[in-house]
Formats: sequence, structure tokens, C-alpha cells
Amino acid sequence: MNDNKFKINLSRPDITRAEIKKVTEVLKTPYISRGPIVKKFEEVFSKYIGTKHAIAVNSGTSALHLITRSLDIGENDEVITTPFSFIASANCILYERAKPVFVDIDPLTLNIDVNQIENKITEKTKAILAVDVFGYPASWDKLTQLADKHNLKLIEDSCEALGTEFNNKKAGSFGNAAAFGFYPNKQITTGEGGIITTDNSAIAEKCYQMRNHGRAYKSNWLDHEILGYNYRLSDINCALGLSQLQRIDEILDKRNQIAEIYNYQLSGLSGISIPVSNKDITRSWFVYVIILKNEYTQYHRDKIIELMGKRGIECSNYFTPIHLQSFYVKLFNYRSGDFPVTEAISQRTIALPFYNRLKKQEINYIVTNLKDTISKIKRQDRI
Repeated sequence: MNDNKFKINLSRPDITRAEIKKVTEVLKTPYISRGPIVKKFEEVFSKYIGTKHAIAVNSGTSALHLITRSLDIGENDEVITTPFSFIASANCILYERAKPVFVDIDPLTLNIDVNQIENKITEKTKAILAVDVFGYPASWDKLTQLADKHNLKLIEDSCEALGTEFNNKKAGSFGNAAAFGFYPNKQITTGEGGIITTDNSAIAEKCYQMRNHGRAYKSNWLDHEILGYNYRLSDINCALGLSQLQRIDEILDKRNQIAEIYNYQLSGLSGISIPVSNKDITRSWFVYVIILKNEYTQYHRDKIIELMGKRGIECSNYFTPIHLQSFYVKLFNYRSGDFPVTEAISQRTIALPFYNRLKKQEINYIVTNLKDTISKIKRQDRI
């Protein structure tokens, strides 16, 4: 039972009167789906990222699926990717009966370890799918070099990285195509939704078709040329997203300020590592995840999350390794120890509450209780 003054959620969307007004305006028109606001959202988004095209869809997962299919990845193909991610970045490969080939992660950035990729490339390898984990950009310069060297497609899962910059380029502008997600815990939200960005007109046209049942692009209403899906995003969702996107600089600045407060207050805390930083990149903060040091086990991590919850502070673990999900164990016979860095990190991650309107006094309360909880765990287990 929580008898504390605070109840602090893990995440919360930042919805203002401007968003409500935009959505209400759409509801007063005849066009609540397949209307002009979808196109406007796509135009503004592609301009922000710096790509020629943006195709709005109903989720980041759908975006990844359409990218995979648009690149003609199919049965018996292999796609190199990371086991430290939300499961959609691997599932999208399975949708097309291809095989995800996992490569362990860098222990600092938590992104795919580019130094291990070349050893996993075979004659079946068709693409590399890298993830900007927690908004920190993957090594896109080295990934691009590897893809070019081995004639591979390069897919960006930037679902957590809207606004991130690497070498003065926005995440979502490096590979053949990129996916973004707009779930309520993301930098901006459309409720549910996602978007594909690309400079390749052929990929864009195919994705436009596939999101709408395979109908001919800019052609007759019921002329279906290819196999497609109902992956459309409504004008209602896009109105919310467009209004959020117009506030993107303000939103990213708020999130950065909160991360800086966390960094300052936690930088001297024994037993944890705070998120990595690099002066050469601009990180867009998706979540704020600390990592317990090696002396702690998954039991300690889970206990800390439990005790924080009893004090009214929602925390979570990010992520459970994909290869140890029951479905993947059954399908591929993965075992503990297959990707040791991913497994070691996953057992010790704690996502702290993180959202735009998190107040400094709430952060103080979170940090004070985190320190006290870790101290109690140490005393109990004599770590």
C-alpha cells in the first residue's frame, strides 16, 4: 500500500490545449481519415528529419514491417540486428519469414556492437537493422561502411530517437529507410502511430501502397496492385502528432533538462552507472535508464523496483533480451549465455520516471528514495 505524498508515473504524455484544439478541428471536418492532415504531418515530419519522404502508419512496428517488406527481405534471408531492444525490431523480420541474426551490444552505448557484425555476415545476409537504443544513436558511420562494403541494406529503428543527431544529421536519415514510433511514452505521441522516412522514392511508393491494402499509388480507388495491409494512420492521430511536432524543440529541451537534473543528482551515487554521454552527439531522451553495477543481481534490481513502487514511484526494467523471450527460445533454441553483454545489462537496468512535466521536487523525491532503497538493499545483503 502506498501512503506517500507522491504518485509518480513511469511516463506521461504532454498534451496541451493546442493539441486538443487541433484534434477538435479535425473532428468538425468530413476528413477524419485519409485526409489532408495526414499529408501535412508527413510533409512537416520529412522536412524535420531531412528526408524526401515520410509515410505515416499506425505504429512503429508497422513501419518496421513495411520497410522490411519494401526491401524484398524474405524467406531464407538473414538480417543482422540487436537482441537488446523492444521485440518489434526482430519480429518485423520474422513477419517476412526471414531470420534475425543477433549481435551482442556495446556495454556503454547499449547499441549493437559494430565490431562483431562482420563475423555474422553470410551469403544469406540481406540487411543490417540497427536500433538507436534509448535515443542514443547507433554508430551510423561504421554501419554505413559495413553495409556498403558487403552490399547490404541498412534499416534504422529510430523509434526511440526522434530529434537525435549524429554527425549533424538527424536520426532517421542514414539508412535505406527508418522507422519512428509515437506511442504515448515517446518524445511526441499520436496516441498510437508511427512513420517511415526515406530518400528512396521506390521504397516510399511501395510503403504508401502497402499501408492501404496494396492499392495503386495515386490511382483508382479499388485498384489493388500488390499485397497490402490496413496500416493507415487517421487524420485525428496526425492532428495530434502535427501539433506535438510543432512543439518539438520545446519538448526536447524539457526532456534534456530533466535528464541533466538526474545526471547531476545521480552522478556520485555508488553502485550505479548513469546513461552514457558524448559531446559529439545530440541525444534525444526517450527514457532515463540507470544500470546497477556488477555486484548487483537481477534479484536486487527487481527488489529495488518493488520497493520504489511501494513508495509511489513507478520504475521498470528495460529491456528483457529478445533472444530469451519464450517464443524465441522455442523457435531458435537460444540459451542464457548466448549474448552475455546484453544479458548482464538487462538484469541490472532500472528505468526511472521520465516525462516532460516531471517536476524538480518529484525528481528530488525519486532520487532520495532511490538512494535510500539501494542503501537498504546493501545493508540487507551486505553487498
